[in-house]
Amino acid sequence: MNIALIIAGGSGNRMGQDIPKQFIHVDNCPVIVHTMLAFQRHPDITAVAVVCLGGWETVLSSYAHQYNVSKLRWIFAGGINGQESISNGIYGLKKNGVKKDDLVLIHDAVRPLVSQSIISSNIAICKQYGYAITGIQCREAILESDDGFCSVTSIPRDKLIRTQTPQTFRLENIINVHEQAKSKGIINSVSSCTLLAELGGYEMHIVPGEERNIKITTTEDLEIFKVLRQTSKEDWLK
Repeated sequence: MNIALIIAGGSGNRMGQDIPKQFIHVDNCPVIVHTMLAFQRHPDITAVAVVCLGGWETVLSSYAHQYNVSKLRWIFAGGINGQESISNGIYGLKKNGVKKDDLVLIHDAVRPLVSQSIISSNIAICKQYGYAITGIQCREAILESDDGFCSVTSIPRDKLIRTQTPQTFRLENIINVHEQAKSKGIINSVSSCTLLAELGGYEMHIVPGEERNIKITTTEDLEIFKVLRQTSKEDWLK
């Protein structure tokens, strides 16, 4: 099986709204539903699981029914941070009979514009190499700053990758990663790829991402999402 594990355990405090950002409506549809539908539409995705913020599980189930997200099979409890939420999800999958060789596409609930080609590439690269990390080569000049106001150092951008999601693993492999993290006291790595980097020794294979695959963190991101939903690539562009 190829399972989309959507991480929606955060409260979205940085957005500063009355409801979590993953449940904000855009074009009469919650952001998380836009995200689930991207995986619902992909023919190679067998099932969808969501790690959900506590108290919102019933709302999520209702939305899935309303918007015909028929692939939603499991809802797991969110954790105190992203690492714990992912851990809850992968152990929940194991407990529910998902096989160790099945692929798990770990994806942010607030990346609703993930494309079908990114999903396909994640599946293909993970099958070939064992790991797949969506990312984009950095185009901007990068400065290093301790306080966000002053900098005296630049960082060469040639080797820098801005990571996105999905980040895809065989279930057994990502569980082993989290077991190692527990043994080493790593409890708050910001993503699966940074957890692999902190542990060391893993060769992470990059899947080309897309600028459209934005992560909605601020109200400005919501406006960008609204605009991107109304646009598509011109036919004459290569």
